[in-house]
Amino acid sequence: MQFKIEKGEGLKGEIIIPGDKSISHRAIMLASIADGISEISGFLEGQDCLATIEIFQKMGVSISRRKGKIIVEGKGLEGLEGASSPLDFRNSGTSVRLCSGVLVAQEFSSTLIGDSSLSSRPMTRITEPLGLMGANISGTGEGTLPIRIEPVDSLKSINYSLPVASAQVKSCILFAGLYSQGITEIEEKITTRDHTERMFKQFGIPVELSQSKAGKLIKLNKVKGINPTNINICGDFSSASFFILAALITPNSELLLRNVGVNPTRIGFLHALRHMGANIELQNEADSSEPTADIVVRTSNLKGITLNTNLVANMIDEMPAFFIAASLAEGTTKVKDAKELRTKESDRLQVMSEVLESFGIKFRLEDDGIIINGLGKAGTFRSAEIDSRGDHRIAMASSIGSLRADGETTVLDCLNVNTSFPNFIDVCKEVGINIEIE
Repeated sequence: MQFKIEKGEGLKGEIIIPGDKSISHRAIMLASIADGISEISGFLEGQDCLATIEIFQKMGVSISRRKGKIIVEGKGLEGLEGASSPLDFRNSGTSVRLCSGVLVAQEFSSTLIGDSSLSSRPMTRITEPLGLMGANISGTGEGTLPIRIEPVDSLKSINYSLPVASAQVKSCILFAGLYSQGITEIEEKITTRDHTERMFKQFGIPVELSQSKAGKLIKLNKVKGINPTNINICGDFSSASFFILAALITPNSELLLRNVGVNPTRIGFLHALRHMGANIELQNEADSSEPTADIVVRTSNLKGITLNTNLVANMIDEMPAFFIAASLAEGTTKVKDAKELRTKESDRLQVMSEVLESFGIKFRLEDDGIIINGLGKAGTFRSAEIDSRGDHRIAMASSIGSLRADGETTVLDCLNVNTSFPNFIDVCKEVGINIEIE
């Protein structure tokens, strides 16, 4: 599947952003191992989250749809059943890493597989700490999928300092900690998204948060059971980022994005853009289990910045969009300490540098970052044929960037947009973006 996009101007309208992907995954997982029925509203019907549903259905959990809600009949911590075939996580890194924390505690064996992209991503970052907890888990010699898990008598808690800033690794250990003897303690030197900690509390799981000399400490005791609960999922900030970008870079534009999650551990992109001079306003802010707001964005003249390295882990999924914004800013933007981009659905540093080259942008690619020479407010991208390499976020960022090209742009290999934003094309058209599927 490929997209064709025309140069744009005057984007207007209100957008309802689909449900948060990270929260959707966690809601299904916790509801499945809770003791009773949970209802989930706002669930993201993207391919990644649907893969998580299918995984738990294969393990005997009844999950159905009723009046726009997902109904999960939880089977308890020990109630999952062994699947008769390998568990296929398709393209979902979040799902395979978090589910591993649950599967290592079960009384049955599991084989975890995925598509070619997921099978190239590093899994040693979860197999090592789970092994320290006593799990019988192994990947390939290259530290990738498939993963094989065998049952063990019990798991033990660990004190673990995260070697990489990864909410997926942290969450994997926390899920295993639900089953582990003693107190599981995780230290993160760089704050990552905290959806797991917040959702644990929603399901009645006590999580203790404190500060250490090096950063943040998360402590968790083994639990006897999990209370079912009802979850209302807010709009996904990472999906919203593409329309924030669209309004900022497209002349005479103003967009209103409704009920978007603005969790402080997710909005580094917003802080970076404001530092660049972006006109972004939060309205109707609320905070229950997750902070939310309506976001108003208007066309802005951006300036280049040296990105605060503390924001990098916070905005890792928004980096493709940030690179496009930097390319249209006045002056130079510098990004470093972003090597984690090389381990996503694609090597996003490499692939985004290829996108910028196609658009005619001057840059210098480094091992852990990039220096981008922006075109300024009057700049125009060169129209091009762009290969997104099957990476949904690069496909969407490139499509939005095409609004500032000098002609029609084609973005190739866009099918994986369905993993996180299945109605992306429809939303684009609603606000005036001339985009077609071929």
